[in-house]
Amino acid sequence: MSERLVIIGGDATGMSAASQARRMKTAQELEIIVFERGHFTSFSACGIPYWVGGDVQERDELIARTPEEHRARDIDLRMRTEVLEIDVPGRRVRARDLETGTESWTEYDKLVIATGATPIRPPIPGIDAQGVHGVQTLDDGQALISTLESTAGRRAVVVGAGYIGVEMAEALINRGYDVTMINRGTQPMATLDPDMGALIRKAMDGMGIRVLCDAELTAVLTDDDGHVRAVTTADAEFPADVVVLGIGVRPATELARAAGLPLGQHDGLLTDLAMRVRGYENIWAGGDCVEVLDLVSGTERHIALGTHANKHGQIIGANIGGGYGTFPGVVGTAVSKVCDLEVARTGLREKDARAAGLQFVTVTIESTSRSGYFPGTAAMTVKMLAERRTGRLLGVQLVGREGAAKRIDIAAVALTARMTVEQMIALDLGYAPPFSPVWDPILVAARKAALAVERGR
Repeated sequence: MSERLVIIGGDATGMSAASQARRMKTAQELEIIVFERGHFTSFSACGIPYWVGGDVQERDELIARTPEEHRARDIDLRMRTEVLEIDVPGRRVRARDLETGTESWTEYDKLVIATGATPIRPPIPGIDAQGVHGVQTLDDGQALISTLESTAGRRAVVVGAGYIGVEMAEALINRGYDVTMINRGTQPMATLDPDMGALIRKAMDGMGIRVLCDAELTAVLTDDDGHVRAVTTADAEFPADVVVLGIGVRPATELARAAGLPLGQHDGLLTDLAMRVRGYENIWAGGDCVEVLDLVSGTERHIALGTHANKHGQIIGANIGGGYGTFPGVVGTAVSKVCDLEVARTGLREKDARAAGLQFVTVTIESTSRSGYFPGTAAMTVKMLAERRTGRLLGVQLVGREGAAKRIDIAAVALTARMTVEQMIALDLGYAPPFSPVWDPILVAARKAALAVERGR
C-alpha cells in the first residue's frame, strides 16, 4: 500500500524534499501533498533585493519551478492553503483554503515541516502603515515595487543593517532614493566584529547612505491617508516616503510549538543529523524553521539561508524515499554586497569565541585582490581568528571590492576540515596576476595568525 507524505511549506526545503522523494518513489508508492499558503513556490528570496534594485528585470526570473511544473511530477501542491494545526497523535493536519475559507483535516504517514521564518516587525506605533514593507516573499517584493513606483517622494528609511538591510539600501540607491539607515548596533553588519563593520559604514557613507548607529526605531508617523510620512527614534525624526524593514527573521514555529515538538533556545525546531525532528520517527523539518549545529563552536544556531534550506530538503527527501543522507552542520558562511563593496564572513566572531569559552588570537591584514601592478586591483581587509595554543582556525571576516568575497570559501573549507592556520599556509591555491597576488590574502592572514599563535604559546 502507498504511504502519504504531507509537507507544510512549498519553497526551498519543502519542494526540494518533495522532488527528491518523488525521484525515489512513484506516485503509487508515495502520495505527496504540499500545503503552501502563498502564491509562489520554489523562488529565490535572496534575489528579491536585486529585483527591487533593477539588476533582475522580471519577477519570474526568481522562480525556479512553478506550481504547474511540480504538479506535472505527481505532487499534489495545494496553493493558498494554510496549515492551522498539527495533530501529532492523530497523524493529521488541519488546513484552510485561503480563497474559500474551507477547512479540512488531512492524514499523513510522514510529515515535513518547512514553514520557514517570519520577518521581525517591532511592536511600535504605525508599524503596519501603508508604505512600510518587509521583504521575505515575492508578494512582499511586488508590494514594495508598487509603492516605489506610485510614491512621488524619494526618501527611504531602511531599518536594520544586516544582510537584507544593506542589500535593500543598495537597491534603493540604485532607484535614485535618498536612503537613511537606522541601526541599533554600534556598526552595520552585526554578523561581523565592530572593527570590520566600521569599514562597511565608511563605505556606505561614501555611497551617500546615511547610517545612524546606536539608534532604534520608536514610531512610524503617517499622513491623513494612513501612508508613512516619517519615522522617529528616541531623539530625532526622519522624513520617509517608504520604509523597508531589514531587522531580521525568527523561525516560524508556532505550529510546531502548539503541537509540542522540541524547540531550541532560538525557537527553531531541533532535529537529528537526518533532519528528523528529535523524538519523532515520522516527522522531519528543515530550512529557516530549524536550528543547526555550528561545527566550530559546537552550539546550536539559527541561520536563515537558502543554501542550507535546499540541502535540508534534499536530505529529507532522500531519507523519506528510502535512501540515506545527513546534514552534519554549518560553519556560518555568508556573503553580501552593498554597491561595489563585498562583505564575507565564516566561523566565529570575537564575541562568539568568548561565549564558547575559547581562547584566541586575532590578526587583521591589508592586501589586494590581484597583483599590485595589475590593472583593476582593489584593496581588501582580512581578519582572522585562531585558537590560542592549537592554532585551529576559528573564523575569517573579509571586506573588499571586486574579487574579495568568494575568497571566504577557502576559509569555509579550512574550518570544516578543522585545519590550523599553520596548515593553511601550505594550501596550493591558484595564482596568476589577474586573480591574486603571489601570496593570496587568506594565506597572508594565515601566516600572520600562525606567528601570533606561536608567540602566545
